[in-house]
Amino acid sequence: MTAYTNISFGLKQSAQKHPHKRAVVYPASKDKKGRVLYSQMTFAQLDKESDRLAFGLEKIGIIRGARTIVMVPPGLEFFVLIFAMFKVGAVPVVVDPGMGLDRMLLCLEQGQPKAFIGIEKAHLLRKLKPRFFRSVKHWVTVGKKWFWGGHTLDELIIPTDDPYPQAKTTRDETAAIAFTTGSTGPAKGVVYTHGNFEAQIKQIKDHWQLGPDEIDLPTYPLFALFDPPLGITAVIPDMDPTKPALVDPTKIIEAVENHGVTMMFASPALLNRVGKYGKKNNIKLPSLRRVISAGAPVSPANIEQFSSMLGDHAQIHTPYGASEAVPIISIGSNEILAETKKLSEQGYGMCVGRPICNTKIKLLKITDDPITQIQDKLEVPENQVGEITAKAGLVTERYFNNREADLLHKIPDPDGKIWHRMGDLAWRDSKGRYWFCGRKSHRVTTGDETMFTIPVEAIFNNHEKVYRSALAGVGPKARQTPVMFIEPYEKISNEKTFIRELFALAKSNPISSKIEHIFIEKSFPVDIRHNSKIFREKLAVKARKLLKF
Repeated sequence: MTAYTNISFGLKQSAQKHPHKRAVVYPASKDKKGRVLYSQMTFAQLDKESDRLAFGLEKIGIIRGARTIVMVPPGLEFFVLIFAMFKVGAVPVVVDPGMGLDRMLLCLEQGQPKAFIGIEKAHLLRKLKPRFFRSVKHWVTVGKKWFWGGHTLDELIIPTDDPYPQAKTTRDETAAIAFTTGSTGPAKGVVYTHGNFEAQIKQIKDHWQLGPDEIDLPTYPLFALFDPPLGITAVIPDMDPTKPALVDPTKIIEAVENHGVTMMFASPALLNRVGKYGKKNNIKLPSLRRVISAGAPVSPANIEQFSSMLGDHAQIHTPYGASEAVPIISIGSNEILAETKKLSEQGYGMCVGRPICNTKIKLLKITDDPITQIQDKLEVPENQVGEITAKAGLVTERYFNNREADLLHKIPDPDGKIWHRMGDLAWRDSKGRYWFCGRKSHRVTTGDETMFTIPVEAIFNNHEKVYRSALAGVGPKARQTPVMFIEPYEKISNEKTFIRELFALAKSNPISSKIEHIFIEKSFPVDIRHNSKIFREKLAVKARKLLKF
């Protein structure tokens, strides 16, 4: 018997169980006294509006399987649109604008879309760069369509109270395509199936024991889409989601206090900015039960700082994963601050915890070559660094039209499932915890040893004036010269003394003692999505010029 699943089935169930409960809350404006005025939709309203739009999408040819570019900011229309698309069975193609215009356009073209739904500014882009949108047949504008024709989203809302007959999609049917930022290589289109989404929602719900009384503040828009199927209220924050490091802390705190937010997602950069403000101003957020931070390694100091705002029973969780598989491993702040923090500061790596639910994890010998089948002999023993490889229902099994990426990142299992190579390195301790050591592509091979970014950088991060550090390698691949870049908290008055102190730190630990070149950077190049992933490749290019390699 065929098993059908669709993320929109969960919204329908939430609308039946909690019809009058708020599904989405959006900060629309402010009154004369500066108080925030909110727009909102109940689960019943979101379900009905998305039904009406689903009829309209189908009418103009955006039907089951139609790949559709979505360039709409988080808000009420975004939720209505995405769930209408899931109900139809259309496939949203999501590209992160933070990857830069040229790369974004290439991804949009690579997705071979049949439809395009975007705000006015997005349509202006496609008129200026028409060659990247040659496959598109249907155009929808969220807002006024001006001179470019097509339809507006409002025109597609069919005034009916009839429920839309949701597409009976199967577990292995494509639900969405999300392009990675390409922070460590070319951007790839990750194919999510409806089965992936179902497993992801279940894993999130079970691991964090989420109930329908939760109120979520998702500062990363796509994570907000898991809330309606879980019956959880999503409060959209007043911020630019592409610039979390520049968020106004008062607006985040205001949203938590105004709505009694119980859970919140925050990138490490946002966690640091809000935590710094909160600690300085002695702010407490007693309604928060859990904070989830991911997107890049979260330093124990960052966790400790934000924890000052939380009640005794609240924790900061740092789940590990990637666009292709998230979340697969996790740990809470209680264990980090009580036990693993000290070891991380000594260069053991960043403890990311234990596998979540039924996720299977293997650490494989480090290689840049494809692996054609999973074998026991490829695994490394306990305490040895290897590549994290995962298998679970939420793990995506392929990329969109990218056979080369499939060969490098996917390994078939005899049971018919797929193992995903994360491209990250870690070791496992005797308690079953995994210690993240950095990206495989960022390792530095000197000829005498292999140096891993996270352990080495931790030694320098212990200096009170260091905000963050980055290890890069220059020269021939097997005989690289390790170079350290340092981003201080503020301008250093005496750089010579500062660098002398850093060299003394380096010599104090065997894993960093071979460092002979240290450079000071005002600010590191980082990813736009989380403002936390350091582009070490760009720093390596700079090092080659400085050292005249």
